[in-house]
Amino acid sequence: MASVRLREGVLDIVETGAGKPIVLLHSLLADRAIFDKIVPALAQQRRVIVPDLPGFGGSSSAGATIEGIADRIAGLFDALGLETTADVLGNGFGGFVASTLAIRYGAQFDRLVLADTGVGFSPEGKQSFYAMAERVRQSGMEAIVDVALKRLFPEDFIAVNPDIMVERRNALVKTNPEFFAEACHALAALDLAADIGKVRNPTLVVVGERDAATPPEMARTLARALPKADLIEMPGCGHAPMAQAPEAFIKVIAKFLDLK
Repeated sequence: MASVRLREGVLDIVETGAGKPIVLLHSLLADRAIFDKIVPALAQQRRVIVPDLPGFGGSSSAGATIEGIADRIAGLFDALGLETTADVLGNGFGGFVASTLAIRYGAQFDRLVLADTGVGFSPEGKQSFYAMAERVRQSGMEAIVDVALKRLFPEDFIAVNPDIMVERRNALVKTNPEFFAEACHALAALDLAADIGKVRNPTLVVVGERDAATPPEMARTLARALPKADLIEMPGCGHAPMAQAPEAFIKVIAKFLDLK
């Protein structure tokens, strides 16, 4: 693990492997360890860089806007000497950050994988983020952890994978409640509809067919709005297919990312 000091803050990252870089951006309801099951496979061919998003883990906050978070992530490209060759993969919240990164800094990287994300949330979805922010501010992360797990994974997967649930629960309760609330407000305020068509990076949109956090229709809307995008729906998977079905997830992204 390393701390990368940027002009406006700090990002904690883990880095492994060698080759063409790929940056992985995690979900609101997870930490960077959500990618642990796919990192070894990627690292056989790639330089894999996994930051804690601003406000998570050891990374300093970048405020309550997706744009501010994307700006902070953009600083990694120069700081780590990634040039313009890196690919970016974002899941959920990290997917919204990755899309915003492509809108604002798309020329600084190559391909884009958007997993279980969208263009924006419905009014009901926005209200759920405001409510979740208020709950964690009043009662801490424990107040939302059970709901969060059900949004990450289908209930039948939860029932037969208690060890994974303990791991995910422990990671979530360590999140700073105030920074988590900031991220909730950032998602509630986000609407990429006016700008998503500006993305020129080749894009693969992936979604679990049982995603309860960002349902498949959100991914379909996103794929239709992007100029150069393919869409793949993963049967049986929820919001975090890289953790639920890592081998299948690698197969889904392999051709797009030229993995052998």
